[in-house]
Amino acid sequence: MDADNAQSTRPYLIRALYEWCTDNGFTPFIAVQVDDSVRVPHEYVKDGEIVLNVSFDATSALQLGNEFIEFKGRFGGVARDIMVPVHRVLAIYARENGQGMAFPVTAAPDTAAPQPPLPEPKPAVLAPVRNSEDAGPDTPRPSGGGRPALTRVK
Repeated sequence: MDADNAQSTRPYLIRALYEWCTDNGFTPFIAVQVDDSVRVPHEYVKDGEIVLNVSFDATSALQLGNEFIEFKGRFGGVARDIMVPVHRVLAIYARENGQGMAFPVTAAPDTAAPQPPLPEPKPAVLAPVRNSEDAGPDTPRPSGGGRPALTRVK
């Protein structure tokens, strides 16, 4: 099997982040872009999107499959059958801290147009990493001291 015929990584990442949330006592939420293929209560859809609590306490018969996320949930006290195609999931994240992963919006797998090949990546030049303890007297120290910080880019 080549890369063009490989299954999407999205359902695997959704399951991994769901497990991470539950293992850490967080509440997993999924953001879904709603269209005709999504079965959710449309009265709760806002601007074409809906956010669903997919925690163990909020769902019954949850199935995180490769093609669909299915469960029974209560909306306004009424039990509803929910079915979300995995390709419509925009993000999965923990309600408590917002950590998670966002996904690009994609077309349905069987209706997706062929994508042009990605450009060949250019090799990056990495500088050796030094601990501040290893630095000599003439080595410039990073400003602010301490560890480098990562910046999240959306």
